[in-house]
Amino acid sequence: MSTLREAPVTEFLQLKGLDRWSNVLHRFSHLRRCNVRQNSFGCRSPISLYYGGTARKASLFLKPRAAVSSGLHSSVSERPDELKQPDEIIHFYRCPMIQESAAAELLRQIQLKISCQIIDIKTEQCFNIGVNVVLSSEKLRILKWILQETYEPENLNAHSFLDKEILQGASAVLVEVGPRLSFTTAWSANVVSICQACTLTEVTRMERSRRYLLYLKPGTKPLEESHINEFASMVHDRMTECIYPRKLTSFQSTVVPEAVSSVPVIERGREALEEINVKMGLAFDDHDIQYYTSLFGDDIKRNPTTVELFDIAQSNSEHSRHWFFNGKLVIDGQPMSRTLMQIVKSTLKANPNNSVIGFKDNSSAIKGFAVNLLRPLSPGSMSPLCRFNCDLDILFTAETHNFPCAVAPYPGAETGAGGRIRDTHATGKGSFVVASTAGYCVGNLLMEGSYAPWEDLSYVYPSNLSPPLQILIDASDGASDYGNKFGEPMIQGFTRTFGMRLSNGERREWLKPIMFSGGIGQIDHVHIAKGEPEVGMLVVKIGGPAYRIGMGGGAASSMVSGQNDADLDFNAVQRGDAEMAQKLYRVVRACAEMGENNPIISIHDQGAGGNCNVVKEIIYPQGAEIDIRAIVVGDHTMSVLEIWGAEYQEQDALLVRPESLSLLQSICNRERVSMAVIGTINGKGRIILKDSLAIEHCQSSGLPHPPPIVDLELEKLLGDMPQKCFEFKRMPQMNEPLDIAPGTTLMECLKRVLRLPSVCSKRFLTTKVDRCVTGLVSQQQTVGPLQLPLSDVAVIAQSYADLTGGACAIGEQPVKGLLNPKSMARLAVGEALTNLVWAKVTSLSDVKASGNWMYAAKLDGEGAAMYDAAIALSESMIELGIAIDGGKDSLSMAAHAGGEVVKAPGNLVISAYVTCPDITLTVTPDLKLGDNGVLLHIDLAKGKRRLGGSALLQAFDQIGDECPDVDDVPYLKKAFEAVQELLGRRLISAGHDISDGGILVCILEMAFAGNCGVQLNLTSRGESLLHLLFAEELGFIFEVSMQNVDLIRQNLEAAGVFAELVGKVTTTPMIELSVDGTSQLMEEMPYLRDLWEDTSFQLEGLQRLASCVKLEKEGLKHRQKPSWALSFTPKITNEEFMNAKLKPKVAIIREEGSNGDREMSAAFYAAGFEPWDITMSDLLNGLVSLDEFRGIAFVGGFSYADVLDSAKGWSASIRFNHPLLQQFQAFYNRKDTFSLGVCNGCQLMALLGWVPGADVGGALGAGGDISQPRFIHNESGRFECRFTGVTIGNSPAIMFKGMEGSTLGVWVAHGEGRAYFPDDDVYDRVLKSSLAPLRYCDDAGMETEVYPFNPNGSPLGIAALCSPDGRHLAMMPHPERCFMMWQFPWYPMEWEVDKKGPSPWLKMFQNAREWCD
Repeated sequence: MSTLREAPVTEFLQLKGLDRWSNVLHRFSHLRRCNVRQNSFGCRSPISLYYGGTARKASLFLKPRAAVSSGLHSSVSERPDELKQPDEIIHFYRCPMIQESAAAELLRQIQLKISCQIIDIKTEQCFNIGVNVVLSSEKLRILKWILQETYEPENLNAHSFLDKEILQGASAVLVEVGPRLSFTTAWSANVVSICQACTLTEVTRMERSRRYLLYLKPGTKPLEESHINEFASMVHDRMTECIYPRKLTSFQSTVVPEAVSSVPVIERGREALEEINVKMGLAFDDHDIQYYTSLFGDDIKRNPTTVELFDIAQSNSEHSRHWFFNGKLVIDGQPMSRTLMQIVKSTLKANPNNSVIGFKDNSSAIKGFAVNLLRPLSPGSMSPLCRFNCDLDILFTAETHNFPCAVAPYPGAETGAGGRIRDTHATGKGSFVVASTAGYCVGNLLMEGSYAPWEDLSYVYPSNLSPPLQILIDASDGASDYGNKFGEPMIQGFTRTFGMRLSNGERREWLKPIMFSGGIGQIDHVHIAKGEPEVGMLVVKIGGPAYRIGMGGGAASSMVSGQNDADLDFNAVQRGDAEMAQKLYRVVRACAEMGENNPIISIHDQGAGGNCNVVKEIIYPQGAEIDIRAIVVGDHTMSVLEIWGAEYQEQDALLVRPESLSLLQSICNRERVSMAVIGTINGKGRIILKDSLAIEHCQSSGLPHPPPIVDLELEKLLGDMPQKCFEFKRMPQMNEPLDIAPGTTLMECLKRVLRLPSVCSKRFLTTKVDRCVTGLVSQQQTVGPLQLPLSDVAVIAQSYADLTGGACAIGEQPVKGLLNPKSMARLAVGEALTNLVWAKVTSLSDVKASGNWMYAAKLDGEGAAMYDAAIALSESMIELGIAIDGGKDSLSMAAHAGGEVVKAPGNLVISAYVTCPDITLTVTPDLKLGDNGVLLHIDLAKGKRRLGGSALLQAFDQIGDECPDVDDVPYLKKAFEAVQELLGRRLISAGHDISDGGILVCILEMAFAGNCGVQLNLTSRGESLLHLLFAEELGFIFEVSMQNVDLIRQNLEAAGVFAELVGKVTTTPMIELSVDGTSQLMEEMPYLRDLWEDTSFQLEGLQRLASCVKLEKEGLKHRQKPSWALSFTPKITNEEFMNAKLKPKVAIIREEGSNGDREMSAAFYAAGFEPWDITMSDLLNGLVSLDEFRGIAFVGGFSYADVLDSAKGWSASIRFNHPLLQQFQAFYNRKDTFSLGVCNGCQLMALLGWVPGADVGGALGAGGDISQPRFIHNESGRFECRFTGVTIGNSPAIMFKGMEGSTLGVWVAHGEGRAYFPDDDVYDRVLKSSLAPLRYCDDAGMETEVYPFNPNGSPLGIAALCSPDGRHLAMMPHPERCFMMWQFPWYPMEWEVDKKGPSPWLKMFQNAREWCD
């Protein structure tokens, strides 16, 4: 499958070939445009613009203005002996770069925003290919096949298509943009891996640039420089890309690594440190400068090196050491008795209960269950997968990546997600990643054409930070893409916008955004404690190579945005490589699955501060000598400082014993991950960093050895250091009386509130992120027959064979913190619990939580507010019997804008997590009972209706005065436990918490999700209508059947909890509201739902094809519950098959970037097969033969990150390794074999020609590649994840035997799933022979081409192809992710199935098992 950033999407602003565009910002004239930084060429000379083939000199310098391509790309000879000289770059061009509809949209925006002189646009991409020797004809043939579209080979050429246009006299301007060349992109790394796998070892690097030819009206004057600037700004990301003023001829850099130097502290004292602090952006405060002046001047008595100071700055930054949380606090002149850290930790001290890791590792963990874990018999090597009993604990971690997302949202979010993933897997001695959560808080969106009267268009935004709209879209893209490629489902989240000038004149807004990333995972109980370093242990680094990226991120993240130099901010931007992250995780997982034989003694992930932090952490307190030259680098121009301090991602540091090294090396080799021993624990208690190259040079020159680069006592760096002191004053709280015009109607209020981003549909976030990968997801965001994103709680299963699991839920109420920080903290805790309650948990006392604090803590009033919030948090949690067991802080949440410091609203995000004894007891918000359903309300505020900080008031540009609160904490506890009791007895059919938007929005959302109506009868009890309906006092709304109402209320009253009957459910989709017997609202539910969806669809329109957005938006008005029906009854697998001593073997084949292998193995295992974990490395190295297997499963994922179209690299690794190709063909031709390809595997089978097969035509037939059916980019132009309907037709497919005539739901998750038939004859034969057995269908069960029922635009809804004999099946949907009923997010109540049992999709695998007999 393909990720949304790499599909040639049909909205031009998504066509960021290098995954780094500014997305929608540039559509709007009132938003700023970014000037282009000087590019990596360093060119300062005038650039040539081409008009009708005539060059005109223009004084366009690359800084700060944009430049244009300086000339034509010279034609490259097709003759291999003339193609290039060694160590240079060859070029291939492919057109068009974007589809026709995308080009039309781009042209429309250019004409609207830049100039009507531009009448047309053409595009191409240029592959800049570095090779170390001249390529032979055969190698060129392979290279071309990799780069071209199989059915359009004529669209790839060795010379530019656009240059030809200019040479023919077109009046046009050519602009080329591409990645900065200061480091190799992740795209290049994956392409080179593909080349290595298919014998193209000569290719050393490949970067892709994008070329635009702007056609001008004949006879018009040349395009103005400012217009070219604007266009350049529109089509590239200044932080990661640059203009190419001329053709690339070399990747060689002229950069000379900066030598290590010393800072004259002995001679100049404090002044020297102050000077280097500014120059290097070290973020030292006065306390730091004084301490380090004394440390080097008085204690160590020598000058520090620049590397040592940089090291110290990262290790001891606020970001890394949490000085504020551990510091002494003085508020209003009074010293506080406890630090913030002590206050927060007091909750765990009071309620330790089930905690197994708390406040002492990368993640926290709670006691889990004994489960049957499916894992390889010999982890880390080719072997069958079997079930093993082990104790798995549930872990959780959460962090934010705010500063990088403000500067460069997409890569910032990528690396934020990646860093948190490594936090998850680097817990204890290695742990298991399962699923993620995400959150985004940004400023006002200022979307053109949107209805958002609460937004002030006059606000100034800082030029060094991205605007809020860009951040929201690009950051969510970055986090989503990274998780999609890695194979981690995102199953929960929150979104909030805020920008307002308060009554005291202070502007508050998230100019520095919150990009929140949480992760729930598991850890073997035997691995919860890291081992201590011992003398002789090896310090090992595994993962990707070092690059010059992320320099000083730890320090930069500790500053208010605008304090640092913009170029230093840029240096702190990072680079994410999700595929490398996944390969790294596979190494860690293999080690962790070895149980007691795990070779890892200790593991730390590399994050903020790079090696500066991670190496010192893992060697503390024993110490080690480290060789800087042992670190694997991807850029040999890096200085020692950069190798040591850069925050290149996807790396871990390990401690291993020497005798375990070969085992670890073999695992790394299998997963194609670099490994390096960089040092040895020596017991000296120091970090000594040496440069072996410098030592060798001195030895060869007869010079004395150079001193160490770093030579510091660890205790002085990481031990107890002097505590910092922070003094604050409390600021008066804001109080703004309600000021809404008396004549304002309820519908006018709803039109605003339902569109507010914190309230509205989050469809724009959920459909682009994978929510089903791993097959361990029991509850994700979407619920009900229409799958609306409304779930309160997320639930994972611990294994495929058990029903135990873990649940997590989020609470955060930052706007209310502007009124009362204490109330805000209690509400955050309360919201987390009122969300969590809908999953059956082991006990409230088992609930633990991560607390993440995002404040401008050191600015007026904010530190005191944090302290007050912490006190309230601690007191309420202790009273509830729950605890905080971990968390992070980000305490520089402010930015300079318009001559003032704009503080973000302080936010405390509570991520509660807990164990679940039965994951099938989860309740969702969608109303289910039709006319038999009634609604009960448990009011946790006991009648109070305080409107302050509500969505309603924000929608009217105010925050109010009186803030909601949790006044009776014990009542919240009783209510939680009472609802849990009802869940356990299955007496509640639907439930939802009252939060943003108040009780009315809560009930409306339940009706939206249930696609039904409600009749509400509320009592005001003296409250105004707005207070009654929109106050955000905590509470529960739940649906029960009429016949159970009395029983339920009696049970609740016995527990001391009161539930009020507030309405009934109706099958008629009407919303009727009466208050005190007077009708206040009567409206059609679909109309109100359209309001709730409006903002989301506007955001969708900026991310995917407008016609698709319109289809989904209009179609939603008429949606009905899907009428899925089964032609058979799902059954568990025959015990004879499950208990057989000899089972048919199926090879679960995966390539770099595949991520669906475990769920595929589980599905085959559940059907009685013996699944084997087989990598392409195993096959290429001849370690296994396919002769041993009856079946092959090509799994889903992103092989090689889908960089050259989905599965292209995987296919090439088979196609161009002749012995392997013969082995696959022999397997294919054997009559006793079968194969299944899902998603990426489906795309692979098509590229191999396995479907529909040689007899029908295609790659293996007479027509060859150009007639082979393919699965190409989705019509919507982006990755789509949905639970969608399919119908199974008659066909020869053996795996669908007995399933014909069924319509049912299935997960899809792909970016390139549209079936395309370049040969009409092949298409006709496929239909005539019934070789398309699976079709997408609409709510009525009819095959369809209509979006979104058909998520990719396949003709006739084709979702699968099979061979004429039925043995080989390729399908885009994921049956392996829903072979158990608990994996189904929704199914008709009429189905007679066991929620705890197998789903209809297991029959596919059972059919294959029966066929094998």
